[in-house]
Amino acid sequence: MTTSGSKLLLIYTGGTIGMIREDEQGSLKAFNFDDLLSKIPEIKLLDHKIDTLSFDQPIDSSDFGLIQYRELAQIIYDQYSHYDGFVVLHGSDTMSYTASVISFMLENLSKPIIFTGSQLPIGDLRTDAKENLISSIQIAGLKQNGKPVIKEVGLYFEYKLYRANRTTKVNAEHFEAFDSPNYPDLIQSGVNLKVNYSALKRVRKIKDLVLHKDMEDQILLLKLFPGLNQKVFESLMDIPCIKGIVLESFGSGNFKTDDWFVEGIRSKINQSVPVVNITQCSGGQVTMGKYYTSERLQKIGVISGSDMTTEATMAKMMFMLPKRLSMKVFKTIFETSLRGEVSEG
Repeated sequence: MTTSGSKLLLIYTGGTIGMIREDEQGSLKAFNFDDLLSKIPEIKLLDHKIDTLSFDQPIDSSDFGLIQYRELAQIIYDQYSHYDGFVVLHGSDTMSYTASVISFMLENLSKPIIFTGSQLPIGDLRTDAKENLISSIQIAGLKQNGKPVIKEVGLYFEYKLYRANRTTKVNAEHFEAFDSPNYPDLIQSGVNLKVNYSALKRVRKIKDLVLHKDMEDQILLLKLFPGLNQKVFESLMDIPCIKGIVLESFGSGNFKTDDWFVEGIRSKINQSVPVVNITQCSGGQVTMGKYYTSERLQKIGVISGSDMTTEATMAKMMFMLPKRLSMKVFKTIFETSLRGEVSEG
């Protein structure tokens, strides 16, 4: 395994990693991307050719949406044949969402796309930005027998590389900001890079990269809680523009059993609006029909999200809705792993 000799594209979209403190109050603002690299002279010690590209208007990750997803995916698609790998600098708050979406927008990926960022600006004394960026570049450049070791979208933070569409942000205070509750780390960074080869995505045949730009964002994400009000729920079900619904349920997939709740979900499914059930627990999975409280919803066609994260479920829904599939085919495909986002078997 080699860690040198790769041609990489570093893409800056915005986020804390590229900010500086501009006043005594410590307010943060974005600064010139070229200055970002000048603050990490260690990058020159890496034996890679690194080109850089920045969004014309770097954006806070909280403002990311379909426009930015498409812009980022298009950049990677257009530059794909020119580079061995990509590192994307992104705000940490919604990094898991963006990285999950990109994993679906780019089909037949056989090169690394590594997302990273930081909890502190790169100019701060105790910043985590330098380690995150340097290790992400090293990982993006990893090769074995002349081919990339990583062939998927990853997310690197605080000494660990995760499969991006298995991650969620779990802490706004600590450097260990992300977790992958239902899938193992791909790489652990210590004295050496320890690669978990059994967890990596396998690419048996190199195919042309396919860009899926047609995405749908008219989706309702509803986190259930015991006191959910009937009138509020019914008003949500009456929203005419909704094309898909993701329900964060209790435990292993349990719902309210009130008739008004079940009938409200049934009504949307009868209108060909797919409804996906994921757990609001930090780990574990949905097991539809395990308890009576989910059995009724299973019978009317609610789709199991199994152990998918909220971020991956939303991304997959955005990706699949424009395909205009029948409800039966939609359910079958949604419950199947497309990008390693869900455990099978």
